Amino acid sequence: MKREWMKKKKENGGEEVEISEKESLMMELTRLVQKMVRESSWWERRGIDCSILAAAFLCLPPAFLLLASARVLWFSAGVLLMGVAHAVITIKGTHLASHGSLSESQAWGKFWAVFFIEICGSFSARAGVQGHIKMHHAHTNVIGLGDSSIWKVPFLPRIVYLFIAPLAVPIITPLVALGQLKGHTLAHVVQTVLMVTLGLYSQYWLLINVSGFNSPVSALLCMLVCRAMFSVPYIHVNIFQHIGLPMFSPTCRPKRIYQMTHGVLNLPRNPLLDWIFGHSLINCHVEHHLFPFLSDNMCLKVKPVVSKYLTEKQLPYQEDGYFSRLHIFFHRYQELMVFAPPITELVGVQ
Repeated sequence: MKREWMKKKKENGGEEVEISEKESLMMELTRLVQKMVRESSWWERRGIDCSILAAAFLCLPPAFLLLASARVLWFSAGVLLMGVAHAVITIKGTHLASHGSLSESQAWGKFWAVFFIEICGSFSARAGVQGHIKMHHAHTNVIGLGDSSIWKVPFLPRIVYLFIAPLAVPIITPLVALGQLKGHTLAHVVQTVLMVTLGLYSQYWLLINVSGFNSPVSALLCMLVCRAMFSVPYIHVNIFQHIGLPMFSPTCRPKRIYQMTHGVLNLPRNPLLDWIFGHSLINCHVEHHLFPFLSDNMCLKVKPVVSKYLTEKQLPYQEDGYFSRLHIFFHRYQELMVFAPPITELVGVQ
């Protein structure tokens, strides 16, 4: 397979080393992005996203109070407000926390990971980081490693999978978390169970004692409705941006910049999902996979630089609409979500 190489002298010793042109593309793009990051203020790097999360938490007290109303309109407003706040906290918050994007301190980063992923998100922080950072990001679209097959449920019909089954995500999530605890130390298991229980019971207790729900069943039903409000687009986003794109063999994978530009897709700007899910999960997913340490706002800021650079270097910068992807998955469900994906070999860049 043909490869193009350039040679560079090492300063320490003068020996010649070969650096692939493909690797240098990633290095050059990284320098451009790092320059923008250094020139950005704390507010741009972390403040805007932290403020959005803080606003979500501030929405919770009025949401609980609105849920105490006997009027249908106010009660519905409470359900909507709590559903939106919960989605911001458990999708945007847990995603940023898993990447350590909420703080420059490692200690605070671990704290926020446990807080958002376990207490708020009802999942294991360790399993979440392992699965998302060390598998999905490190091996994006590599068969058997980061190929997004975790989202596939082949025995479900397409209507059920795409529009009904996602509503069970709030129930499935803590159960999967328990399954992920096998083989861990007793201390870790106890910590995770306590944190998940604390998060679930806190919401239940507030619904009973603040919102005035008369029965456990009604409180649990309200929890399910609020927590499942954005489960359908959450599942869609997770499959739309990787499945159906080139998949690679673990033994013959391309260099990072080719892997990410071929295996990741951006959705267009969406005022609702941009705020609730975060830019890195919606319209800046390519940027996020190339530079996973960036916050949502910084992904948005570097987006013009990344897209321009990739276009100039004749690299793919994949974008498609939400409903366009939904149409593709609906009509090609068997091919994309049931059968094993074909392996792509990028001739000349492997």
